[in-house]
Amino acid sequence: MFALNDDERAIAEMARDFADEYLAPNALEWDEQKHFPVDVLRKAGSLGMGGIYVGEDVGGSGLRRLDAVRIFEALATGCPAIAAYISIHNMVSWMIDSYGNAEQRDHWLPRLASMEWLGSYALTEPGVGSDAAALSTKAVRDGDDYLLTGVKQFISGAGSTDVYVIMARTGDAGARGISAFIVPAETPGISFGANEKKMGWNAQPTRQVILDNVRVPAANMLGVEGNGFRIAMNGLNGGRLNIAACSLGGGQAALEKSVTYLAQRKAFNARLLDNPALQFELADMRTALEAARTLLWRAAAALDADADDKVELCAMAKRFATDAGFEVANKALQMHGGYGYLAEYGVEKIVRDLRVHQILEGTNEIMRVVVARSVVGAA
Repeated sequence: MFALNDDERAIAEMARDFADEYLAPNALEWDEQKHFPVDVLRKAGSLGMGGIYVGEDVGGSGLRRLDAVRIFEALATGCPAIAAYISIHNMVSWMIDSYGNAEQRDHWLPRLASMEWLGSYALTEPGVGSDAAALSTKAVRDGDDYLLTGVKQFISGAGSTDVYVIMARTGDAGARGISAFIVPAETPGISFGANEKKMGWNAQPTRQVILDNVRVPAANMLGVEGNGFRIAMNGLNGGRLNIAACSLGGGQAALEKSVTYLAQRKAFNARLLDNPALQFELADMRTALEAARTLLWRAAAALDADADDKVELCAMAKRFATDAGFEVANKALQMHGGYGYLAEYGVEKIVRDLRVHQILEGTNEIMRVVVARSVVGAA
């Protein structure tokens, strides 16, 4: 797991080269302009990053979760916000690959894998955050169709993407009454709220998805009726790993910026990089990232192996790595002094982007609940 072979190293290096060439030079401008770089996303798709763990028979790359977390860490060194969107897109692709029938896979996945079509995942609703099973969006059967009505909140890419996997209630209250639907963006009855004004993640839009009697063919249901919540939660296992990897990448970029800055900056006739106190801080930052990376790779291997403890390991990795990445980035800002607070140095953007990682894909408090259940349940 810890010694990469030539193929694994080439995959990680390809992603880092992409981040260095296409993401890092543009990240500050995209953040300032709130620009969603669809053209660059399509370049990522042409390199196989739109269906990283999707089957090769439908255009995917057929890689492992362990490969994916290395890819997302590398991408996030260039821009955590864009890396995180690519993670969400991959969650959509994986759901269709894993739970779709042959017709659904053949229709949707080639263009999702290439990122000709961009995907969004729609579970969260206003007033329904961590208690996702309490969602109220309805899907009512009408002949060969379902009519979807409700509002989804905090949907990444909404209004700019082409395909939505939407969770809606087809049955009674609770998790077993929820189903999943593939919904094209141009379907009549779909509209979008304003692009939210956010602390970070400005390079990707976040909007409400408003559904008003949206007619969706029953053939667009993923899996069977009542299986949607299970699909959503299984998708989140991988999503948690990927967002953890994005936090690592952001933290790594912040650490690298700090070393460069401290080597160039002098105070009291000496380089700041030669100050033992700052060296100790850098050592702690490096250690925190390496510890998080080790846990993340362990969790990714467990998900690849469908291990019995995969759910709690994914939760542990998400909680630990998103906390570590943010804390490292925040320390990096402090090391830059007043310059760290200026946009042009790029550190404050990393801090802003990484803060939300401790909230989305299940808050870190909920990750503790997941892990605690596994501990208490074993007693």
